[in-house]
Amino acid sequence: MAETIIAQNLKKSYRNVPAVNDLSFTVSCGEIVGLLGPNGAGKSTTINILATVLKPDSGNVTIAGHNLQNDKKQIKKLLGIVPQELAIYEEISAEKNVRFFASLYGASGTRLDSQVKAALKTVGLYDRRGDKPKTFSGGMKRRLNIACAIAHQPDIIIMDEPTVGIDPQSRNHILESIAALREKETTIIYSTHYMEEVEAIADRVLIMDDGSVIASGTTEEICKRYENQISYSFVVDGIANVERSSFSHIPNLQKVEIKDNAIFVVASGVENNLNDIIDVFISNGCNLESMSSEKASLETVFLDLTGKKLRD
Repeated sequence: MAETIIAQNLKKSYRNVPAVNDLSFTVSCGEIVGLLGPNGAGKSTTINILATVLKPDSGNVTIAGHNLQNDKKQIKKLLGIVPQELAIYEEISAEKNVRFFASLYGASGTRLDSQVKAALKTVGLYDRRGDKPKTFSGGMKRRLNIACAIAHQPDIIIMDEPTVGIDPQSRNHILESIAALREKETTIIYSTHYMEEVEAIADRVLIMDDGSVIASGTTEEICKRYENQISYSFVVDGIANVERSSFSHIPNLQKVEIKDNAIFVVASGVENNLNDIIDVFISNGCNLESMSSEKASLETVFLDLTGKKLRD
């Protein structure tokens, strides 16, 4: 499959603090790529560079064969941008909003009519086309935001957290809209703080931290690398008696974290030494109140790679 986005060695700093640090990745034509990372990982800076809003300090981006430095106007015609902040006009109808944004790309007449209708139908708002966004719920406004970005039928759509703060019904509408765009072989970069959305729609995942891609592949490929890994969570009475060094003699423990009255342990290998872990609690006079375990998932891999929750 041909690569439609090629980012090479991108760097961008703010006041000498790197936001994007030697970042390289590719996106194939018609692919949906989920972009994950904790706050401050560099996702928004990366998106703004791809959207031609920011100029990188160094490195290069090629989009559909056009160089970002030399062919910015050509690239803009190919892109649909769904920003995190709403970019709609509250006082004019949904249809007029979509019509306005589509017309910026040169559409007119029956072609414009057709594009506006198709965009509103894609996001499930055609029946509300005559209503003003000020009467819409937050989720409906998000869906209208997407309609405005896709009305000119771009080849590539960049979505920056399009489902922030919306109801489950609207989230489902948006994910269904993306599924419809997939059938048209639209290339999509989808940044989100919701792991389950990436698992539902993405062909491939890029996990970012500290301005670089630290893992990439399908969900299955990423999780397979950790298939022998188990994450344990123990709630312990008397946890003050336990230190991380208490577990140092146990092999195959990748991580031990003590927080409040809980201990989190990540173990790998065939032998996960659960009995040895419990013996540590017993020998330190602790009472094990509850225990849970979880095999590798996209979320546990993310936590292991970044040491942070997605919304941190």
